[in-house]
Amino acid sequence: MSFPRSSGVLLHPTSFPSRFGLGDLGGSAYAFVDFLAASRQSLWQTLPLGTPGYGNSPYLAYSAMAGNPLLISPDKLAEQGLLREDDFRAVPEFSPDQADFERAAPLKMGLFRIAFERFKVQVNEEEQQALSDFCQSRSSWLDDYALFMAIKEYKGGADWTAWESVLRERKPGALRMWEEKLQDAVAFQKFLQFEFFQQWSALKNYANERGIQIIGDIPIYVAHDSADVWANPKNFCLNPETYQPALMAGVPPDYFSETGQLWGNPVYDWDYLKKTKFEWWVNRFRTLLDYVDIIRIDHFRGLRAYWAVPEGEDTAMNGEWVEAPGDELFEKIREDLGDLPVVAEDLGTITPDVEELRDRFDLPGMKILLFAFDSGPGNPYLPFNYWGRNWMVYTGTHDNNTTVGWFNERNDGAKQHIANYLGSISPDGIHWDLIRLASSSTANQAMFPLQDVMGLGEEARMNFPGKAEGNWAWRYRPEMLTTELSDRFRWVTEMYGRT
Repeated sequence: MSFPRSSGVLLHPTSFPSRFGLGDLGGSAYAFVDFLAASRQSLWQTLPLGTPGYGNSPYLAYSAMAGNPLLISPDKLAEQGLLREDDFRAVPEFSPDQADFERAAPLKMGLFRIAFERFKVQVNEEEQQALSDFCQSRSSWLDDYALFMAIKEYKGGADWTAWESVLRERKPGALRMWEEKLQDAVAFQKFLQFEFFQQWSALKNYANERGIQIIGDIPIYVAHDSADVWANPKNFCLNPETYQPALMAGVPPDYFSETGQLWGNPVYDWDYLKKTKFEWWVNRFRTLLDYVDIIRIDHFRGLRAYWAVPEGEDTAMNGEWVEAPGDELFEKIREDLGDLPVVAEDLGTITPDVEELRDRFDLPGMKILLFAFDSGPGNPYLPFNYWGRNWMVYTGTHDNNTTVGWFNERNDGAKQHIANYLGSISPDGIHWDLIRLASSSTANQAMFPLQDVMGLGEEARMNFPGKAEGNWAWRYRPEMLTTELSDRFRWVTEMYGRT
C-alpha cells in the first residue's frame, strides 16, 4: 500500500539515554517521541526488536517473534512497585555514549529476577490474569521460545544443535521433562515477554496519539541458533542428521566482493511452507503488527529469488539462484491480515521480476542519497530519477556511515561533485543539505537517522557490515535533543509539505 507524504527518524531503542548501560523503554523513549512530535515528524523506524545473539546484532535474534528483554525499563518496573530504589544501589556508572551490552545484561537480568519474584507474590488477581491471558494468546510461539531460552541458559548458552538428541529432535517426553525441570525459568521468560509487551505497547500508544507511526523491521532470514529453527525445523533446509543448514543464505560475488557474502542462515523450505499455507510467516507478520504500524522487509529480493549455498562451502561463490513464492506469500498475508503496510528494502542488484513483485503489491521501495553521487546523471538514487512517488528516501541507513562521516572521507573531487549538484555546501552542514534534498524529493516518505539530524560524524556510526564485533553501540545524550534542533527540523518538514 502507498503511504501519505511524511517524514521521520531512524533510531533503535538501545540508543536512548539510560542509567542502566543501554537504552530502554523508560523516560528517554517518551522524550524522544516528544521530540518527534515537536518536530512534526510522522514516523519512527526501529531496527528488529528481538533478543540479539552473537555480536549484539538485532538481525541475529533468538526469536523472530519475541521482544528484547534488555529494552525493559527498570524505572518503569519501579513505578509498578516491582523494584525499589534500594535495588539500584549496585548500578555502576556507564558510558553515556556507548551501549555496554556485556555489563548491562547481567545487571538488568538480576533486577528483572527481583521484579519477577515480587510479581509472583504482590500483584493483584487482575494483573495475574493479564499475564495469563498474554501467555495464552501468544502460545503459538511463546511456549517454545520460553523453553528454548530456559534450556539455553541452563546449558551455558550452547547452540541447540549441541543439546542431547532427544531435545534436538523435540521428543515429547523430553520436552515435558525439561518444562517441569525448568518450570520457574520458563515462567521467568514469559514474564519478561509480558513486561516488554506492556512497556512497548504503552510507548507505541503514546506515539500513535501524537500522530507518529512506528516502522518495524523483519529480517528475511532468522538465526540458525534460534527458537524459530529449533521449534520449526521443517520450515528450513536443514541437514536431517546434524540439523546444520543444508543450504545457507547469502549473496553471490559482485563488484563489492569477489567471493560474495555467506551469511550462514538456513534458507526456507518453501515447498513445505506452501503446504502449511505459510502459517509461520503469517503468524510472524501478525505478531509484529502487534508492535508496529508498518513493516520494512530486509533483503526483500529474497522473496522472489534467493541465493542458496550448499553446506560445507566457505564462500558464497558456489551457490545458485532459487525461485521463491513471494506472490503466493503476500496473497496469503493479505487474505489473512488485510492490506500490507509494508516497505520493501530493494537495495543492491534488483532484477525486473523483483520490481514486479514490489509493484504488484504497491509496496514502497527504498532510495539512499549516500549512494547517489558515485556515478553520472543516470544514477537511480538521484532524486530526479525517482519514477513515481511510492518510495522511502533515506539520507543513509544503519549500515551506512553518517552523512557527515561519509562526506568527510571523500576526496576533494568527490566533494566538489556533490557541491555542484547541490549548488553549494551550505553553512548549516552537509547533513542539512541532504535532509533538505530528501525532503524536497517526490518520494512519499523521507527518513533520517537521528545521527544525521544531529550532524554527527563517523564516531556515531551504528553498524559496519562485515565487522563481527563493536557494532550497534551508539547512544546519544539527553541534552542533544534541543529545542533549536527540533525547530530547525520542523522548519524543513513544513517547508517541503511533510507534516
